[in-house]
Amino acid sequence: MSSPLRRTLTTASLVFVMYFNVSGGAFTTESLIISTGPGLGLLILILVPLFWSLPETLLVAELASMLPDEGGYYKWVYRAFGPFWAFQNGWWTWMYSLVDMAIYPVLFNQYLGFFFPHIGPVAQWLIALAVIWIATGINLRGAGRVGSVSIISGSFILATFLLIAIAAIPHIGHVPWHPFAKKDVSGFGGLGLGISIALWNYIGWDNASTVQGEVVNATKTYPRALALTLPLVVLGYIVPLTATLGASDWTKWQEGGWPEIARASTGSLGPFLAVCVALAGMVSALALFNALLLSYSRIPFAMAGDSLLPSFLSRPDARGTPRNAVIISAVCYSVFALLSFAHLVVADVLLYSMALFLEFGALIALRINEPELRGAYRIPTGTGGVIILTAIPVVILTVVTGLETKDGEYGLPAIVAALGAAAIGLPLYWWVNRTLRAGFKEPAR
Repeated sequence: MSSPLRRTLTTASLVFVMYFNVSGGAFTTESLIISTGPGLGLLILILVPLFWSLPETLLVAELASMLPDEGGYYKWVYRAFGPFWAFQNGWWTWMYSLVDMAIYPVLFNQYLGFFFPHIGPVAQWLIALAVIWIATGINLRGAGRVGSVSIISGSFILATFLLIAIAAIPHIGHVPWHPFAKKDVSGFGGLGLGISIALWNYIGWDNASTVQGEVVNATKTYPRALALTLPLVVLGYIVPLTATLGASDWTKWQEGGWPEIARASTGSLGPFLAVCVALAGMVSALALFNALLLSYSRIPFAMAGDSLLPSFLSRPDARGTPRNAVIISAVCYSVFALLSFAHLVVADVLLYSMALFLEFGALIALRINEPELRGAYRIPTGTGGVIILTAIPVVILTVVTGLETKDGEYGLPAIVAALGAAAIGLPLYWWVNRTLRAGFKEPAR
């Protein structure tokens, strides 16, 4: 006997689910510094939340408050544009989730390597599968359990980076932003890759909207959680990076190297904090996968409810958890484990942004076509102001994509692959519409 979804996510648990949907700590920011240099890297991390995250959170807050339904952004697009574009949104989301979720087992193995540096490829793949299926087990216990694990994990990670920053302060010997840029940065292509890494560290503010059917008082809770999580994420990057850049030699930094950064920056506390941050890296990778599996698995669940995917995916179990959607998602993510981070991040940002801009378009359409539709939060501006807010991240992505095409090794192949994957959604919808949706009747609003 199936049960309806249960509202078990509170503001606190949603804040930390959202934290892991977007950030998970300062891990991977070292890749940005390595790619661009200290000053430019810090500047990018400050500008991106102003010109990308702030507009996104405002737009997402209004949509989430307006339509607090399970399926989140997929449902927003469906309401505004109908099943075709909702299917494309769901397909693009699924494609970038395959890319995104492959990253976290890689990060887990990077930080496990601090304790066991000679793990072979087969062992790494088995460990990646263990990460995936431990997170799956937690998810099968319900959204409330994912929220509790996220609170504990996030508190440990934030405390670890705060301790590193405090311990590094007495050892600061130079300004953290010098030199401003890396001398041998590979032109505009390298800059594009660096900005993509920064964007990847700030995307995902709409992800947790997919579980709004499991959030207590969702129309008010989601905007409130966004307002709390954004400064938490920004400070979680800037504070430890600024302190450690001033207390260590950034030219010796390596990808996945936060244990060595902590050791080099914090004097006598270095060995202890290196162990702590290595453990935090493993916890972060698992918690990221755990929280994102919660969010991503609700998309096939919601799509199946609209006959855009097989109906067995739309059945919750006795706990009110969409068990089948969670398990099928985990199986797919297992296949994509252990791909290269550098190749993944560019495609991830592009696919995510395509889906996000469709959601922004949904807000504009809903404001025009259903002006009476509103929730507890509304951006205090007219539709013209909403269009301007939408245009800012669109311009940023256009510029970044242009820069990435200059990078023939990573950028251009990733863009081509992302666009090719997105295009598959067009004929796929035609097949779904002729088979699964035959005879389907839209429910009354």
